[in-house]
Amino acid sequence: MTNDDRICEECKKNPERGFKLLLDAYQQSMYWHIRRMVVSHEDAEDVLQEALIRIFKYLGDFRGDSALSTWIYRITTNECIRFLNRQREEAISTEEVQEELMNKLMASEYVDYDNAMEVKFQKAILTLPEKQRLVFNLRYYDELTYEEIGKITDSKVETLKANYHFAKEKIKAYMSS
Repeated sequence: MTNDDRICEECKKNPERGFKLLLDAYQQSMYWHIRRMVVSHEDAEDVLQEALIRIFKYLGDFRGDSALSTWIYRITTNECIRFLNRQREEAISTEEVQEELMNKLMASEYVDYDNAMEVKFQKAILTLPEKQRLVFNLRYYDELTYEEIGKITDSKVETLKANYHFAKEKIKAYMSS
């Protein structure tokens, strides 16, 4: 029995205990996935809270059509997109959203500002369009397969490979400038 199977089993018997097991297994990776998308620690905490509420609410509906981690990433990703869409509605342009994310990156206490390459790399990622940034983060940081990313984003593998390729090329160009 896998850890995910144990979590699902426990959720059926004792939802609170099952949810605690889920938190132990996934909360940290969820946080960093969100953080890479929304940048700010405070925003990431808010989005994480919303994602956890949604996961707890719908945990009983999980059918096992995919891995539990895939289902969790999908919910978490959707919460990130909701948050970014709300930001976009408040902003005048895409450039304004990117500028806001850059400002949050520079204000973050979690970035090693002594490492100029790390800061430049993070800035490069933030210049990517949202879909490319999402695919890049899931593939590069979370080391998910294109098939897993496809289930999370409801996208075709070929499209994801193209998004990742374009993201890498943009990041390389940014890093060499």
